[in-house]
Amino acid sequence: MTAQTPSLRKSGSASLVKPSRAEAEAAIRTLIRWAGDDPDREGLKGTPERVAKAYEEFFAGYDADPVEILRRTFEETEGYDEMVVLRDIRLESHCEHHMVPILGKAHVAYLPDRRVVGISKLARIVEIYSRRLQIQEKLTSQIANSLNDVLHPKGVAVVIEAAHMCMTTRGVRKAGVTMVTSRMLGAFRDDPTTRREFLAMIGNTAHGSLSNM
Repeated sequence: MTAQTPSLRKSGSASLVKPSRAEAEAAIRTLIRWAGDDPDREGLKGTPERVAKAYEEFFAGYDADPVEILRRTFEETEGYDEMVVLRDIRLESHCEHHMVPILGKAHVAYLPDRRVVGISKLARIVEIYSRRLQIQEKLTSQIANSLNDVLHPKGVAVVIEAAHMCMTTRGVRKAGVTMVTSRMLGAFRDDPTTRREFLAMIGNTAHGSLSNM
């Protein structure tokens, strides 16, 4: 195991000292012992290292800048000003209260105002914000607000449908429950026709009440 020195990580307005890999693996060993097992037994010897590597993937969003991702836009659109929709974006996040998975999909749309962004960037924004400790309501707003603030479109809409393992595998243990959140800005908030068109495009027939907001 290679020792690593702590590094600074910005979180909001504060700068946090990120522990070294060795400290992270030591903490995982402690959790294994607390759970009642022996971190030195054969099956668990490599677990602290594997978990630390997995966490690097799960929370890679802290090291990415969504604004930078959205900066490159295209203005050669031949006057295209209709809705751009990317639906069924696979979403994997972690609940900030219990650190267990949130699994679902996101639907993202915007109405361009003279410029568009590569569609992969829409999926990338979902990825960046979801790979942080989250609650779904905040995640929905972060995606929508970033698109609105950087692209300055005529409108932005985000709908997220997800299952929360903190509810299905512990606590009340209610399987099959899906949480739906939405954030509508600009034309999607002000114009019911635009909102209904978006919801029809994503097949959101089970949540018709959103179209009557």
